[in-house]
Amino acid sequence: MQRAWLGGLVGATRTGRGTRATRRSWPFGRRVAVLVAVSLVAALALSACGGGGPAASGGAGSSTHGGTVSGGGTGSGSATGSGTASGAGEGEGYVVRHAMGETRIPRTPERVVVLTNEATEALLALGVKPVGAANSWLGDPWYDHIAPLMEGVTPVGKEDQPNLEAIAALQPDLILGTKMRHEKIYGQLSQIAPTVFSETIRGKWQENFMLWAEAVNRQAEGERLLEEWRGRIEDFRQKAGDKLDMEVSLVRFMPGRVRILYKDTFAGSILEEIGFKRPPAQDKADFAAEVGKERIPEMDGDILFYYSYETGDGQATSLEQEWTRDPLWKNLSVVKRGQVYKVDDVIWNTAGGILAANLMLDDLYRYVLGTEPPAR
Repeated sequence: MQRAWLGGLVGATRTGRGTRATRRSWPFGRRVAVLVAVSLVAALALSACGGGGPAASGGAGSSTHGGTVSGGGTGSGSATGSGTASGAGEGEGYVVRHAMGETRIPRTPERVVVLTNEATEALLALGVKPVGAANSWLGDPWYDHIAPLMEGVTPVGKEDQPNLEAIAALQPDLILGTKMRHEKIYGQLSQIAPTVFSETIRGKWQENFMLWAEAVNRQAEGERLLEEWRGRIEDFRQKAGDKLDMEVSLVRFMPGRVRILYKDTFAGSILEEIGFKRPPAQDKADFAAEVGKERIPEMDGDILFYYSYETGDGQATSLEQEWTRDPLWKNLSVVKRGQVYKVDDVIWNTAGGILAANLMLDDLYRYVLGTEPPAR
């Protein structure tokens, strides 16, 4: 029931229908040269890249670059967040300012490749089905809540290790990525198609959302969807009343590590926007802290949400069980009051986009207000 509202998006997305006549026209020899060059770079990337997925970096709340290949970007890197598009007529194209500088997009794109999970959600919400997308961190290859919308989309590798040869083979007319993970391959991507980067991910999903909307020339729809989001936030605030004074604690279990999450995370940014308080130990503008059991007391609050990044080998689940059975955990006042809830890691952390944000808000209606969210 939680994800039923997503059904309304199924069939509403528009698939890329571009042909060679409507995409950037390159001489045949140049296309072959680029494909050869990209194949070499991709091979180097596979040998050079190490781990760095969300288990190490936090998924949507990443604190480090993922593994990337060398070859730096060409832009100034001075612009962040929401880009600025101008001259959006089909005949003249338009320019988008972004984290790597400025990119001219010759026409409304029809074959988009997207290299972050949160940007994938943005495109789907905007009614644009990409031709290729970074694999979801969990799922085969997509998260359950977006899988029905991703039929026919080609996976192009994980966010931290995109397959450049696969991207080039799709002949995109726009590539979306993030400086946080892909800065070193911006030059190679830009040789394939016009490329637009966000500065980072983490808690910047709304800023990034409008950048993606501008890049695909759907600013009005983007503004409408964010206005709808703000309306939902205001409805929640009014119904919550003095419950907004609750101190909300966030904890994440991963293979071999445990984090207390602060404000510069996906879930943390949403809690802050709503107006919830955080426990004093978590009331920080930072990303997160990896902690040992001696810091379990910092997890206390009026209500605690925890989630586990389980990749299938049982490590995160085992760690979760070990910690939640520990006497220090059981001694937390929030545990004694029965105000501890396990929620979906994909929705509260890893996916990081507008669809997950709405599903997280649905959870807050249920757990904090004890009611089903209003129909949308």
